[in-house]
Amino acid sequence: MPRPPRTAIFPVGGLGTRFLPATKAMPKEMLPVVDKPLIQYAVEEARQSGIEEFIFVTGRGKTAIEDHFDHGGELTEVLNARGKQAELRAVTDMMLEPGQVAYIRQQEPLGLGHAVWCARRLIRDEPVAVLLADDLVMAETPCLKQMIDAYMQVGGNLAAVMDVPRDETNRYGILDVTGDDGKLAAAKGLVEKPKPEVAPSTLSIIGRYILDPAVFAELDRQEAGAGGEIQLTDAMARTIGRVPFHGLRFEGKRFDCGSKAGFLEANIAFALARDDLSSDMTDILRRYGKSVVSSKGAAVA
Repeated sequence: MPRPPRTAIFPVGGLGTRFLPATKAMPKEMLPVVDKPLIQYAVEEARQSGIEEFIFVTGRGKTAIEDHFDHGGELTEVLNARGKQAELRAVTDMMLEPGQVAYIRQQEPLGLGHAVWCARRLIRDEPVAVLLADDLVMAETPCLKQMIDAYMQVGGNLAAVMDVPRDETNRYGILDVTGDDGKLAAAKGLVEKPKPEVAPSTLSIIGRYILDPAVFAELDRQEAGAGGEIQLTDAMARTIGRVPFHGLRFEGKRFDCGSKAGFLEANIAFALARDDLSSDMTDILRRYGKSVVSSKGAAVA
């Protein structure tokens, strides 16, 4: 039986240019969805899925992420002195234990595969999870937990997948499928961002992976792929035939928080899901739904 992954890699070295100027001095992974930053959602998902060790692959200007998961010092003292226990728990419960967390610098933004490769010396000869904070998943059972349950049945490489419109395949890594039971899809290949007319399927990978150790040997080759970057999907594809590869259709809703529209949608959805905010958010949406002002100033029903 495969061993479940105990370690997770969080590639957080990207520049976040789509959200400038907000991300000029703040990491994009620290953008809040309601009142928690994106990276905290990813870490909580990993913890709830049984992950014990956390590796952040960072870049310049990312120290806010390190500070976020560290002791608050003066803030903790002030909250304690003022009796704000709920707020105190909010900033202490999410902290990681000493020795659980490591930070590695990715000196150049050479792609997701390169970011994962930077953590290679901290990975033992065992499977590892990779979570991209840009992909926020709302699910009753954490997405990674669903993946680990499936991984224990099939082993190898596993990615979370979802069906996308064919005209959007050039935005994702797409599976070349050999078998599909509606939940798990077996693949004989992966194509990074194929044009719609040549895409082998419409089954797209999102930012959740469980990697077999064999992937790191392929990443050692440092071969550039689509966009001139070192692609994680290319390394995974080269292990097919030696280890199994599957895509898991997870249960839940994925929000692409790497786009402004997806980020805004996530804020709305997570606010509506909260008892303390759902009523206010519903009222706000009703107000804006009644009269949307067009770019010309005319009211549109």
